[in-house]
Amino acid sequence: MARPAAKELTERELEVMHVFWNRGESTVAEVREAMAAGGLDRAYTTIATLVRILADKRFLIQTNQERPFTYRPARSYEEVSRKLLGELLDRVFRGSRELLLVRLMEQRSLTAKERALLGDVLRQPEKRR
Repeated sequence: MARPAAKELTERELEVMHVFWNRGESTVAEVREAMAAGGLDRAYTTIATLVRILADKRFLIQTNQERPFTYRPARSYEEVSRKLLGELLDRVFRGSRELLLVRLMEQRSLTAKERALLGDVLRQPEKRR
């Protein structure tokens, strides 16, 4: 019996999504070229398969009916990254933002730019959900 398709993004699917988030509407060939230019040289058929899977998972939308097909992101980077971070927080840190922050700071020191951005975020009024 085949394993059911994962709803989450795999690492390779996420690589493809980053290209779409950076470029917007693109063909498989354009995505492959952009990835190759960035050092990720994948076969055209591999990228085509990943794009089909992303469309099936509703992360991409096909925008035309003639070849070459073009696709655009159905979900924004912000939406997907928030969801993935929330899942990481729940699964790995059992919901502890404090522990997540501690582990993050253990990785490396903040740059001056990162400190300034963090200060700006902390000074903003808290958003209610």
